[in-house]
Amino acid sequence: MMLAQLLEQYVSLGIFLLAAGLGVFSLLAWRRERDRRMVIVTIGYAMFAVYGLVVFLEYVLLPYLPYRLLELLEHGSAILILGGLLAFFAALTRD
Repeated sequence: MMLAQLLEQYVSLGIFLLAAGLGVFSLLAWRRERDRRMVIVTIGYAMFAVYGLVVFLEYVLLPYLPYRLLELLEHGSAILILGGLLAFFAALTRD
């Protein structure tokens, strides 16, 4: 693997692990406080975690799936970042 591919894979793994951890903490906060905004934040973190996992698994799945499908999946999953950002905005603007 080239350095750029390794960097992409490790950063994506970091995004997955951090977003999953923060999502768990947000879910625990929701269970304690029952604030609806924490559910929205948890969903936002889940979207970031799925994106990180998809990009991390791209090179792992390369021998098993066609390259075009993997590229479509990776670039299409960027929509999850948009969804996560919108979820955080919704959580911040709710009363």
